[in-house]
Amino acid sequence: MKSRASSGGLVYSTESGRMCPDCRQPIAACRCGVTVLPKGDGVLRVSRETKGRGGKAVTVVKGAALDAAGLATLGKQLRTACGSGGTVKDGVIEVQGDHVERVIETLKAQGHTVKRAGG
Repeated sequence: MKSRASSGGLVYSTESGRMCPDCRQPIAACRCGVTVLPKGDGVLRVSRETKGRGGKAVTVVKGAALDAAGLATLGKQLRTACGSGGTVKDGVIEVQGDHVERVIETLKAQGHTVKRAGG
């Protein structure tokens, strides 16, 4: 039987989100100061999803290797460009509505490498 310490412990909590691998605290309340950046290949993938949203379309941007503040800023810029709401969760930017083309144009204008993912 594996011990809790050898298996790495708690990785995600529905109450507080992602957990720091070193101090075992929520990322927002991390005491050790380690910044966990999502791994990516430098290509932002933009897709449209409807699963789990009652049929409503959402434009999703994945693969941005930015810290939390950078993601929040990029998300704000994309929401403003599209004129709609959205959120940033777990390294993924979600913009309400089907704005794939507009998001791709905005990201390319900012100098990002962008691919359209999905159909």
